[in-house]
Amino acid sequence: MTPAALADLVRAVAVDVLTSRDLDDTALPRTVTIERPRNREHGDYATNVALQVAKKVGVAPRDLAGWLADGLAGRDGVASAEVAGPGFINLRLAADAQGVIVRQVLDAGERYGRGDALAGRRINLEFVSANPTGPLHLGGTRWAAAGDALGRVLSAQGAEVVREYYFNDAGAQIDRFVRSLIASAKGEPPPEDGYAGAYLSDVAAEVLRTEPNALSLPEDECAETFRRIGVGRMFDEIKRSLHEFGTDFDVYFHEDSLHGSGQVGEVVAELKAHGHLYEADGAWWLRSTEFGDDKDRVVIKSDSEPAYIAGDIAYLRDKRRRGFDLCIYLLGADHHGYIARLKAAAAALDDDPAVVEVLIGQMVSLVSEGKPVRMSKRAGTVVTMEDLVDAVGVDAARYALIRSSVDATLDIDLDLWSRRTSDNPVFYVQYAHARLSSLERNAAELGIKVPTAATGLDDDVDLGLLAHQREGELIRTIGDFGKVVATAAQLREPHRIARYLEELASAYHKFYDSCRILPQGDEVATPLTTARLALCAAVRQLLANGLALLGVSAPERM
Repeated sequence: MTPAALADLVRAVAVDVLTSRDLDDTALPRTVTIERPRNREHGDYATNVALQVAKKVGVAPRDLAGWLADGLAGRDGVASAEVAGPGFINLRLAADAQGVIVRQVLDAGERYGRGDALAGRRINLEFVSANPTGPLHLGGTRWAAAGDALGRVLSAQGAEVVREYYFNDAGAQIDRFVRSLIASAKGEPPPEDGYAGAYLSDVAAEVLRTEPNALSLPEDECAETFRRIGVGRMFDEIKRSLHEFGTDFDVYFHEDSLHGSGQVGEVVAELKAHGHLYEADGAWWLRSTEFGDDKDRVVIKSDSEPAYIAGDIAYLRDKRRRGFDLCIYLLGADHHGYIARLKAAAAALDDDPAVVEVLIGQMVSLVSEGKPVRMSKRAGTVVTMEDLVDAVGVDAARYALIRSSVDATLDIDLDLWSRRTSDNPVFYVQYAHARLSSLERNAAELGIKVPTAATGLDDDVDLGLLAHQREGELIRTIGDFGKVVATAAQLREPHRIARYLEELASAYHKFYDSCRILPQGDEVATPLTTARLALCAAVRQLLANGLALLGVSAPERM
């Protein structure tokens, strides 16, 4: 019995109890809360529904809890129901009722843990969107991992997710990049406001290989040549790095297209027509304070050039015209002001600000031998994605970046994440999967049929034999997976899945150390052997499912 099924049972019994005593059953919550007690002695699960409802229906909480416990104790799958404290109900399930979860996992296979809470939603998920002026730094790398995992989690809850990269190929930062490339091609130091790093000489050399006479062209043609080839080369390298990191995008949207297509001018005219822009000091300002922003924002500067927010507004309207009902932006630590700004933009477009959701990712630092790693050999002034991957590998890099909430700063200890020991979280989880794979191979060599999601589970397998304390703990941990995935999607927190996988791996290792699975010597396989192999197969399936949601591999050998 899954926690969700148990919640439905508790609610059904509560309806019966209340109606039989002429009490108002509409006081019941739509979904009854079921939790796993921290203290195993308090049962397998607990519910506070009596505390929630008693006052509303005019009875004492412990009285209501007692009536509910009496009603639950006689139901199939419930071994006992006891009142505790001011009105909690502690529940213990029969072993065969808990074992049902194992069969459900093997029946569903890769689909187990998926839901439909977001079915019908079209979500535009924009993340990374780093300027093509250098290799991806650690901030962008964090979003490459966490953003991709979030997209997988949202999809697992039924949403149609489009991953989008906003390619900033217009603006002052591109101008500085071009000037830096030209200086590098001439053998000169970069401009005072330019970019530095060994990668610049590589890109500049690529420009000259493609257009050997680029430096002898008139100044504007020279700059355009370095812009076209240099920015293209840099962006190709970013896409290559992301692909090798396991992060690919459905759409690469070019900022310059908003200006070239006239969308920026169109949206500015629309805002003027609706009175949402006003002129002051030679510039045009958005009345963003009327929509919750802390100050009005310049949309058209005094030199008649559009400010960055002009493109943001046009971009949001373009997303909405493409049919997205939710636009999620994953932005860096220095972008807090964008939350109110983008919601104000939506309101100014006579749209619902709720269609905009902004997540802010905090800074990431690398530590080695207890000291910060401050500079990249290649990029010079920043640490890059490739620096992290070279140090610990793709799987460990992704897992390390996803494992913590993005709204907290993160220090990655390179010494820890490169170890092949159990104190390395990704190794600990992957080793559990590899250990389970080895167990299946060993069983097959003994001629024992191994239940898997592919082969299915025979109807006569007695999962009620899984009555050991460690087996019960492992099964209840398995039963949490669906809720963990749903909560991760609802709260936009994929790190919850990583933490869950570590809990699952820990529960499995404790079970493995306490319960012998395969026969030894002259022993023969028993029904308990088959039941325990089915439990192991379910754990292996969930580890694979969870790692896939994080974009991390599930190795069969380590």
